[in-house]
Amino acid sequence: MSDAPPRKKLSLPQLMSPAAPLVMVTAYDHAQARHAEGAGVDLILVGDSLGNVVLGYDSTAQVTLADMLHHARAVRRGAPQTFMVVDLPFGTYQLGPEEALRAAVQLVQEAGADAVKLEGAAPNDLACVRRISAAGIPVMGHVGLLPQTATAQGGLKVQGKDEASARRTLQGAAALQEAGAFSVVLEAIPAALAALITERVQIPTIGIGAGVECDGQVLVYHDILGVYEGKPMKMVKRYAEVGQLSREALSRYAAEVRERSFPTEANSFGMTDGVLEKLY
Repeated sequence: MSDAPPRKKLSLPQLMSPAAPLVMVTAYDHAQARHAEGAGVDLILVGDSLGNVVLGYDSTAQVTLADMLHHARAVRRGAPQTFMVVDLPFGTYQLGPEEALRAAVQLVQEAGADAVKLEGAAPNDLACVRRISAAGIPVMGHVGLLPQTATAQGGLKVQGKDEASARRTLQGAAALQEAGAFSVVLEAIPAALAALITERVQIPTIGIGAGVECDGQVLVYHDILGVYEGKPMKMVKRYAEVGQLSREALSRYAAEVRERSFPTEANSFGMTDGVLEKLY
């Protein structure tokens, strides 16, 4: 990690008029946040994907507000100079705008969130965006594949491939802008559709599995680093194979402990001369 001082946190106006494609990555704990900030990313997303990659849940729908608060606090401590967006978990905004605002305020006050994110562009979702934005809390929207309610979409599948789905996605992004969202995530949609949405809306689009023409990109920390072994999803590019390296390192550690080659004298502490003899 670089010893250079961290750059100043980007402001909302800077994020809404980026000079270069925005770099966004998820983080879920203090160490990951330090890595992300040290790498100079523009935004950190404390995503409810923590349910899958950290907590071992079957879906993001099982993540609670308490989970999000716990992990967001750790991320904030690790990356105090990076704009932090925190997901509103399932159940916090489906109950209506006032419940959504209450959860958003809690994430700002207790975890230091700079913005919150919610999925979908249904009437209730848009009402929540309006209410939270009106209270002065920036909101990031999310269209395309919606992991929290993927079952209703037929599973974790690419969205926007047919005319009806594409039109719904395009209209949803425009509606989120109208409701006050400062940016919108486009997840698992055709690249051509993402390019059209990016052209049509005035707020930044952040792609994940949505092609290169978006105003920025986001990936999950664990996917970038290959924490989990096996074939990655098509939308993912691995930049390291940390899972394999970790398993190999742990295997070497276990072998050295069993053969008593660790710890060595270099890993051990001595005593003041003469003390040991007095103990016998």
